[in-house]
Amino acid sequence: MSGEPAIRAVFLDAGGTLLAESPSRAEIYRDEALALGVEVGVERLRELMSAAHRRLPREIGPHFRYSEGWFRSFLGIVFADGLALPRSTLATLEGRLFARFADPRTFRLFPGALELVRELRRRGLRVGVISNWSERLPAVLDGIGIARELDFVLVSAIERCEKPESAIFERALALAGVDACSALHCGDDLDRDVRGAAALGILPVLVDRAGAHADQRCERVADLHELRRWILQRLPPT
Repeated sequence: MSGEPAIRAVFLDAGGTLLAESPSRAEIYRDEALALGVEVGVERLRELMSAAHRRLPREIGPHFRYSEGWFRSFLGIVFADGLALPRSTLATLEGRLFARFADPRTFRLFPGALELVRELRRRGLRVGVISNWSERLPAVLDGIGIARELDFVLVSAIERCEKPESAIFERALALAGVDACSALHCGDDLDRDVRGAAALGILPVLVDRAGAHADQRCERVADLHELRRWILQRLPPT
């Protein structure tokens, strides 16, 4: 649009924006607990998972948040401390869960994801993913068929920094070869995605599928189809 810097790069969050676990992580944990003889509801597991996340520091020895080493501590809190499962069962449980979350079949792309990325690349934009995720994400993105459409993927467990910190956004800008004023970041989290990007001068767009943030003063879209239209309206005509 006239008077605005040209958009030259688009950064996308992964979980909750481009893709989702199917079934949900809490449902997967519930099924694993049941296989070990413990009946527990999904809501209770969500509570235990949230409590474990709050309890654990970002780094546990050499293990950064969401790395496999960090998740071993996380699973211990959820299943051993929270559900009273014997710690002798954890190694087998960890192996099954790590395999499950490395399997691309555990995930599904949201409608419009491939069309969005392909159109942006066709229009000459640099497109990358910035995600707070485990080191397994690049292989997952490859397995679900979107990695080849991206210019780069930045993963917190590999980079050892995470959204909303400026460092991970700065690395994305360097890889894209653009200034902050020419970049857009799209994600579903107000703090990590919207405020994190805005703090560096990157224009954020909130993907608000549930319509829960109508009161926020930021650009919002309901899904990836709307995001694609929103971006294309701001690009020069072909």
